[in-house]
Amino acid sequence: MQALLSIRGLVKRYGGLTVTDHVDLDIMPGELHAIIGPNGAGKTTLISQIVGEVISDSGDIQLLGKTLIGLGVARIAQAGIGRSYQITSVIQQFTVLENVILAVQGCRGHAYQFWTPAVECVELTSRADALIDLLGLSKGRDKYALELSYGQQRQLEIAMALAMEPKVLLLDEPMAGMGHGESAMMVQLLMKLKGKYGILLIEHDMDAVFSLADRISVLCYGKVIYCGDPTAVKSNPQVREAYLGDEEVAT
Repeated sequence: MQALLSIRGLVKRYGGLTVTDHVDLDIMPGELHAIIGPNGAGKTTLISQIVGEVISDSGDIQLLGKTLIGLGVARIAQAGIGRSYQITSVIQQFTVLENVILAVQGCRGHAYQFWTPAVECVELTSRADALIDLLGLSKGRDKYALELSYGQQRQLEIAMALAMEPKVLLLDEPMAGMGHGESAMMVQLLMKLKGKYGILLIEHDMDAVFSLADRISVLCYGKVIYCGDPTAVKSNPQVREAYLGDEEVAT
């Protein structure tokens, strides 16, 4: 089976500091592939390289066999890479519906029409409502984003990423800053999305990672030191020493 996303020999250096060090990584169709590692391991830089925000020094990134290197952020998104950020990036003064409609417009190249509100366009609102329902935000459809809880804003951001109709979804710490209840809701949401998209997940919540991931890559000082299923990762001595710790592996 061909990988959806294939990364080979990816390197990023800042002066004498190598942030990503010859990273190899595959995401298969329908797979949720998690990346874990200590702070400063290069996880967010890796995602930024994939989406074109950070220019790689060497290596290749391919989506369904076609290279993404040199395409730029907009063309990479159009090719099928969606992303959420560590810091929520929704438009606070727009409603949930307006935020998602804006993302749908960006994907489909829908023309803006003066004097005709986008919320009155059936084509846009039907697609936006389907995503809002999928992400469990229907009750807050007409609320301003600033009225949502932090967890709901994270859900909205994922809805906007899905509006771009991605083949691969990159999620950078979607549970960061959430309480236990909100984290549990996000896990359930990602369970719903799993299998429909290739998902690359960066997350520090190990309970969430081990319950969601099909495979886990462990990044340490820019290198992938191990890749395997959750059971294998938990029991690997090198992973335990580098990141998990004896106590976490034993639980």
